[in-house]
Amino acid sequence: MVVLKTLLKDPEVVALIGEADRQLATLGYTEHGPRHARLVAKNARAVLSALDFGEREAELAAVAGYLHDIGNVVNRDQHERISAVLAREVLLRLGMDYVETAQVMAAIGNHHEVGGNPVSNVSSALILADKADVHKSRVRNPEFVKFDIHDRVNFAVRKSALNVNKAERTITFDLTVDTAIAPVMEYFEIFLARMLISRRAADFLKCRFELVINGTRLV
Repeated sequence: MVVLKTLLKDPEVVALIGEADRQLATLGYTEHGPRHARLVAKNARAVLSALDFGEREAELAAVAGYLHDIGNVVNRDQHERISAVLAREVLLRLGMDYVETAQVMAAIGNHHEVGGNPVSNVSSALILADKADVHKSRVRNPEFVKFDIHDRVNFAVRKSALNVNKAERTITFDLTVDTAIAPVMEYFEIFLARMLISRRAADFLKCRFELVINGTRLV
């Protein structure tokens, strides 16, 4: 049975994630390498586990989370669709059955805020885990912070957490932002589409989406 640990040591997957991240670095994007892949996998699993979904469904969310950006190895444009196709080849090679493979493909293919939609529990968990990863550690060159709004907003985030409250059915992005580097308005300026798809993902899981910045609930 294919699990996240299977992927962590698979040479092809390691190569795809590494080369995809190298290409994005060349293009000036924030970090999309092993750190991001592992964190999204961990948090996608945690979302479904916290809401008492099945263990296997939570593991599929972790698998989707780890593979969701491998399509960047081909091109950033429509990377979510390319990622889904590449993931299919990897998962079938490793022995995953057709039904689970299709579920992972659907989640990966719908994770991007442009054109994506929560279509399953696995998909919703992946969306939330991916969009929650905003942090200064993703900025490759702090010298560019003054010029690029994406780097500036990420660099301003000192702490980020994805919190699930099963009793209250809330899913919260909790951020600590240094407003001397980037005002809160800049966060909304570039991440509004991500917040909208995150809210839809929380809705799919029958939860309420919340955004808390510096202790103040904004959404």
